[in-house]
Amino acid sequence: MNVRVVVAPNAFKDCLSAADAAAAIARGVADARAKADVVPIADGGDGTLDALISGVGGTVMGVIARGPLGLPVRAHLGRLNDGSGVVEMAQASGLALVAAGERDPMRASSYGTGELIKGALARRPERVLVALGGSATVDGGTGLARALGMRFYDDKGSELPDGGGALERLARIDASRLDPRVQQSPIVALYDVSAPLTGSDGAARVYGPQKGAKPDQVELLDRGLSRLAERIEADLGVPVAELDGAGAAGGAGAMLAALGAELRPGAEVVLDAVGFAGKLDDADLVITGEGKLDRQSLAGKAPVVAARVCAQRLVACAAIVGESDLAPGDGGFVAVRSLVEHFGDRASALSRAGEGLRAVASALVRSLAGSRAQS
Repeated sequence: MNVRVVVAPNAFKDCLSAADAAAAIARGVADARAKADVVPIADGGDGTLDALISGVGGTVMGVIARGPLGLPVRAHLGRLNDGSGVVEMAQASGLALVAAGERDPMRASSYGTGELIKGALARRPERVLVALGGSATVDGGTGLARALGMRFYDDKGSELPDGGGALERLARIDASRLDPRVQQSPIVALYDVSAPLTGSDGAARVYGPQKGAKPDQVELLDRGLSRLAERIEADLGVPVAELDGAGAAGGAGAMLAALGAELRPGAEVVLDAVGFAGKLDDADLVITGEGKLDRQSLAGKAPVVAARVCAQRLVACAAIVGESDLAPGDGGFVAVRSLVEHFGDRASALSRAGEGLRAVASALVRSLAGSRAQS
């Protein structure tokens, strides 16, 4: 079968890395006697470091950083062959590092991510890419800023404690001890969702509950982020409240913007870095996917952005996902196949994901070949 398929999945959360998902799909493509060109992708969420190392080349260094609730965790820093440093927020401040019953955005801190940024800056990079997805925090990035030398005070001159619960009492931001290296290397913050900082679509109301916030805590966290935006503009001279991506990672996008970072959609940066568009030349089909497609996916998740690039190049793009809540036609895919539908239940879709991806990919490619033969 003379069919070339670009295999470009995102990670399947709590199940398979993007590389493992790509390998399973590629086996299915080979079963259908087609050629697979593998390029794992990401959008600023978990797995961005791996996707960039795989696509661009580079090295990974293990470090110890402070976890979301203060305990040390093992994390990784990346250095790409193009001279970029890569920090993945999920490595030190990720939701996956906190047991479900211990999630507490009122006190969870992004301090460890700041430690990773310091580690990346110490290697004098051409730029630092900070992937914002997957965080356990709603602290507005104050933790990472503390690690870089910034201080946050209440109206009595006392430093605020860690976490988002104290932000409502913020009276002054002191940037006088900020690490000067922050201004010496360009920082690009990669957001996986274009959420604003506050409001009905903001960091606290949309993402706070999944990080453990109760309804009354959601309201307090939202007020705290509003207060943070006011003080950032007053003390640092940077308006952040309305920036796309300011609400990513519990408001860490806003803080990084205040530090001079450029906020960019993560999927666009990653797809550009790995040369995704160039791999579409002479491709007959692209197969992408991730754990779940829903309305939030339309706000910049990797599979949807990949489908948009494919549409510009007039290449068909199909998605294989764990499950999908999107209506047919949403996202720009020619087909969406679900592992839950394939197996009939969610437990099997999770435990047998690799097997399912292989089988569904093979069927998709055979279907394409059959359509071509009839046309």
